[in-house]
Amino acid sequence: MPINVTPQPSGFGAHVTGLNLSKPLNAATKAEVLAAWAAHGVLAFPDQPLSLDQQEAFTLSLGNFGEDPFVKPMAGHAHILELRREPHETAPNFGSGWHSDWSFQATPPAATILHSKVIPPVGGDTLFADCTAAFAALSPAMQALCENLNAVHSAKLPYGRNGAYAKETGTRTMQIITGEAAESTQLHPLVRVHPVTGKKALFCSPTYTIGLEGMTQDEGYAILGFLFKHITQPQFIYRHKWSPDTLLIWDNRRMLHFAEGGYDGHLRLLHRTTVAGEVPIAARKATAA
Repeated sequence: MPINVTPQPSGFGAHVTGLNLSKPLNAATKAEVLAAWAAHGVLAFPDQPLSLDQQEAFTLSLGNFGEDPFVKPMAGHAHILELRREPHETAPNFGSGWHSDWSFQATPPAATILHSKVIPPVGGDTLFADCTAAFAALSPAMQALCENLNAVHSAKLPYGRNGAYAKETGTRTMQIITGEAAESTQLHPLVRVHPVTGKKALFCSPTYTIGLEGMTQDEGYAILGFLFKHITQPQFIYRHKWSPDTLLIWDNRRMLHFAEGGYDGHLRLLHRTTVAGEVPIAARKATAA
């Protein structure tokens, strides 16, 4: 029986019903899910009351686990991060900046999977910005410029010795690891080609992109600042509103995301896994090939 895929009016993102993720997917259903994910980028599966083991099994059905640095995982589940914010916490909510997960890695994760357990009555939406549509909307001249540039990615701004988390004074339940290890850099193409769809997407974020190769900081930020503002325009945004027992999967290769706050005084609890990705393919190399 085919799954039901309901696209969002934003132009990307979809809700998927008609399947039970607590059990292994047969080959035909898995192919449908992967096709829907490639087409829509973000998939929400409501009414999926999964255990931790079941979330791990679903993650592994899509690929190997990704590496998740700088946040202590759950005891007994080395590949699950518990995104917990207690009612008394005063530190900013985790993920409150536009980013593509762990883009500072040599092989950033292809997918992030987030399963909701406790959702506050207010706030806590997750916003997604479609970097494929944002690239397509640039002028041909700007596209050509971006395709020939490499971006410098690093975890130093949030996780470095002088990063945002190291300077926190508010209370936080999640155990964040900061230090010198977060200050290394990784080059990636500013425009990458999706390995499944072949479409081009901007690959940069204000959280993890700290410059452009071969440019001064001022020169790099002049371009990056424009791109950050461009990518996060309303026409490229999908806003996901959570309910308990929803599993969300998104494609880090074609979008940024942002975790909104607005739920102070309430418990919020979700579990996160990632699926390993590949070395980003540069648009200029794909075009030349």
